Amino acid sequence: MAKVKAKATTTKSKAERVTHLGKVLVVRGGWAGHEPFPFSDRLVPWLKKRGFQVVVSDTLDAYTDPKIMTDLKLIVPLWTMGEISGEQSKGLIDAVRSGVNLAGWHGGMCDAFRNNTEYQFMTGGQWVAHPGGVIDYMVDDLDPVDPITSDLAPFWMHSEQYYMHTDPGNEVLAWTTFSGEHQGYTWIKDTKMPVVWKRMWGKGRVFYTSLGHVATDWDVPQAFEIAKRGIQWAAGIEIIPEYTDPVCNDCLPF
Repeated sequence: MAKVKAKATTTKSKAERVTHLGKVLVVRGGWAGHEPFPFSDRLVPWLKKRGFQVVVSDTLDAYTDPKIMTDLKLIVPLWTMGEISGEQSKGLIDAVRSGVNLAGWHGGMCDAFRNNTEYQFMTGGQWVAHPGGVIDYMVDDLDPVDPITSDLAPFWMHSEQYYMHTDPGNEVLAWTTFSGEHQGYTWIKDTKMPVVWKRMWGKGRVFYTSLGHVATDWDVPQAFEIAKRGIQWAAGIEIIPEYTDPVCNDCLPF
């Protein structure tokens, strides 16, 4: 009698079982202080594990290359400051308006191309200051219902607290409050500022979080989790939480 060879099986997480979710373009460059390459080194493996095909470009010319821009699901820009040409800008902005989605963080998305107001119109905000530089501050008032921020309690960051000009049409999911203690900016005391938001640009979903000055900011699990969930929302796929922390056990000041 022939022996039947047992078929080996392995148990994989739900995130690992899902594949072929679409093509993501990661564009990295600009000011090196925001660590576009270290961030992409952490981001790209997670994107691939989640099931995306990933294209990485070190030039803004990617936005004008039809071979790259065709059939994109999502763009993740990691490009602080710098200059973008009219053709490059049109390629990016028109793509998002037509339904390619956009997700990013900190200056890599909302402190790029400072002279390009249409880019700022699309992203929903622009950095203007970070009083005190790297400081301790709290992210709070997280939306308890939205899947990007649900089951996440307020948490502390030791990083730049972004003061931004933001679009009132943004759907804000998390906030921070300025103390007015730094650099003599006393008049901003108790000012509440958006930290995380989502919005639409035409047919494209746009997600942004101001958390992520340097790659080690993602060592704060909530910061990385919000970015991952926001990317999934922007891509229009199921948001699979990998970290939850519904109770703040460290909400007292440092």
